[in-house]
Amino acid sequence: MDSETRTYRTGGEDRVLDITRDCADYVGARGDGLLHVFVPHATAGIAIIETGAGSDDDLLAALGDLLPADDRWQHRHGSPGHGRSHVMPALVPPYATVPVLGGRLALGTWQSVCLVDLNVDNHEREVRLSFLAG
Repeated sequence: MDSETRTYRTGGEDRVLDITRDCADYVGARGDGLLHVFVPHATAGIAIIETGAGSDDDLLAALGDLLPADDRWQHRHGSPGHGRSHVMPALVPPYATVPVLGGRLALGTWQSVCLVDLNVDNHEREVRLSFLAG
């Protein structure tokens, strides 16, 4: 198994960051196998969704409705509503696995691999990319 860690700056607001190009660059011409994408943070997730047509904003709106940034959360350090960031990985898991065929991500036409971050207190995220040869 081959693995690499990349760092992303997500900033101080809720964010869906498309990392598909980096994933595609990582798998390169490795042949057939699986790309496993993992974010080793308790407050971020990986989603495979359409981006650029409003779906990324829709995801943030849905998460905002389900997980409001208010004072209801028991986990209270950091910014108001920070506890919601610790619940989010139960809805948007911290990992995804994508088939790789002939060295290319076997995603659907409109699918993108995205880092989802609601934690406005942590502006940098690491993502581990691992390739399992088939």
